[in-house]
Amino acid sequence: MTGPGGEPGGRGLDPFGSPGWWSGLRRGGRRPDPALAEALADACDTPDGEARGTELERIAAHADAAGDDRTAVAARFALIESCLSHGQRWRLVEPVRRCLAAVDRRPDLLPGPQAELLRRYQRYAVEALPGSPRVGLDQARSLLDDLAARAAVDDPVVAELRCRIADHLGDEPTARRWYDRWSPADPGPAGGCPGCAPARRAELLAGWGDHRAALAALRDAPGDPVDCTEQPERSLVAGLLPWLRAGEPERAAEAHVRAYRRHRQELAAFPYLATHLRWCALAGHPARGLDVLAEQLPRLDQPPDDLSAMEFAAAGALVCALAARAGLGGRTLHRRAYGVRPAAELDVATLGATLLGVATALAGSFDARNGTGHQSGRIASWLAERPVAAPVPLPPDDAPDDADDPPDEATADGEPRPLSLEMITDALDRRGDRYAVDGGDTVVGRWGEALVQFRRAGERGEILQARSVASRRLPADRVAEAYAFCNAWNHDRLLPKAYVRDLGGELVLAGDIATDLAHGVAPAQLTVLLDAAVDTGVAYAEAVAALP
Repeated sequence: MTGPGGEPGGRGLDPFGSPGWWSGLRRGGRRPDPALAEALADACDTPDGEARGTELERIAAHADAAGDDRTAVAARFALIESCLSHGQRWRLVEPVRRCLAAVDRRPDLLPGPQAELLRRYQRYAVEALPGSPRVGLDQARSLLDDLAARAAVDDPVVAELRCRIADHLGDEPTARRWYDRWSPADPGPAGGCPGCAPARRAELLAGWGDHRAALAALRDAPGDPVDCTEQPERSLVAGLLPWLRAGEPERAAEAHVRAYRRHRQELAAFPYLATHLRWCALAGHPARGLDVLAEQLPRLDQPPDDLSAMEFAAAGALVCALAARAGLGGRTLHRRAYGVRPAAELDVATLGATLLGVATALAGSFDARNGTGHQSGRIASWLAERPVAAPVPLPPDDAPDDADDPPDEATADGEPRPLSLEMITDALDRRGDRYAVDGGDTVVGRWGEALVQFRRAGERGEILQARSVASRRLPADRVAEAYAFCNAWNHDRLLPKAYVRDLGGELVLAGDIATDLAHGVAPAQLTVLLDAAVDTGVAYAEAVAALP
């Protein structure tokens, strides 16, 4: 079925009407079930959410029963990607385990890029253990042992994961032994971002109280520029408490202001906020800590994982305790309504007690899973901390301190060039957006109510296609109303072109923008195009959400 925009409703196609990445999986074994392939195409064309995840799990289970390994793996890859885009790494263990079992039965099932991607997903699943008590300890250890047994995996990757798990459990001697095997080595392609490796090491060392060693690890970072969207802010945060305790409060203050300038608005930076709050408390800036807490408190309602929520709540409780001791107990902070919880104005002591309850409950959940008391003890030690240095003036927070740095090549070169995947991702990196790139070189991200996908089309990849899918879906019996809405949108607005797709039981409302860049595009021009695609896509999705 097609909507007003003439969108093809062909089955077995990805959201752009092109063969989905799963069509690249090598054939063999039983022939894929056409009905399952059609259902998978439909599921991948629907907005992210619990309903989509449930449908993907159903398709994978039916494919297992039918012996269709190819469709089962494709469905689970789509499920894994959906979990990652929503910060739900704790849900990866089972689909990753099932994919590994299928590949072990049929080693020719995945081509090289997808096989490497599965190894990365396996690492993500193991990394989920410290992030959430919902991951079974034995499950994660089994996946880690399997990762170690696969010859293609670099040993430093396994050493780092074993180090982190031992540290999470409170076994510092074992963690240090694995750290000694991990720290001198190149992480390799499966070991995560090499530019962030020094910061990851510094975070561990600072947690063990080795602050000078942590600073040494940061100084060992590569001198050449690193293609990492989290740097240099992640390294600055890793050095906050070590610089403070090593007698360099001015440098720590500069690092806090510079890093928080970015982290205050970046959703993916939530795990770093606890260190910002602890620095405010221990550097003698409780008022600044309350300002940060008031600004970031809403993000505690939907944290990316339980560990970062526990640490944020504990650091916030510390800020409240020290603010009360400093005579700021009369200040009130607004806590927005969320779910059944009403909005409230909380004084410092009440908010501190609330955050302490959140932190201790989460620490107890971790310890119950781990069979130790380490996380509860760690939170208690944080709450017992006191300022370690006299406060120093904070640098101005009104302009980036790196504004005089020379622009990078992508922004300095205004000459048009052929459209490429790298140009799209570079432009999104400059915007500070979070996104994923699937096996078909489609860039996918979520902005508010809209799932926006970017891809290159045309014989030479010269056409930029941007597709926005509204999160809200309508029942099939409202099809006339949906078409009327899209017709009105297309009559009144240029972007995006709106249309309806009927999935049988419900309607998906989507929008499309296509721009012919046969003569090339300058980076600045591409940024304008992406800005327009995101802004109009979000406006369209919000209009769909506002329908009665």
